[in-house]
Amino acid sequence: MQYRIYVNGKPFDVVIQAVGETGPEPGTIQAPIQPTIPVQPAAPGPVRTAEERVLSPFPGTVTELPVSVGQTVEAGQVLVVVEAMKMQNDLVAPRRSVVKQILVSKGTLVSTDDVLVVLT
Repeated sequence: MQYRIYVNGKPFDVVIQAVGETGPEPGTIQAPIQPTIPVQPAAPGPVRTAEERVLSPFPGTVTELPVSVGQTVEAGQVLVVVEAMKMQNDLVAPRRSVVKQILVSKGTLVSTDDVLVVLT
């Protein structure tokens, strides 16, 4: 089978053959390869509206909740701070969204994969 691959933007024509199959000598092409059609990147999709849950990645204690229900948060903004093994861990918003629900309060003990905040 003949293919055109691109490495760092440079085209290379290659032939791939199964083990035991006879074919062209290395470095030769038997037939011209069909021109390729460049793939256009997809346009950005619509803003997601589905709920997204922020989970605790480990067991610990909630020490801070710097957001409130109904608040718009930006990507990277701290939603919850969980302390585990005397280390403060910031859990941040994955994207721009609105805080729909907060399921913990300061001092809550959480386990791995507990839902802490729901975003829309």
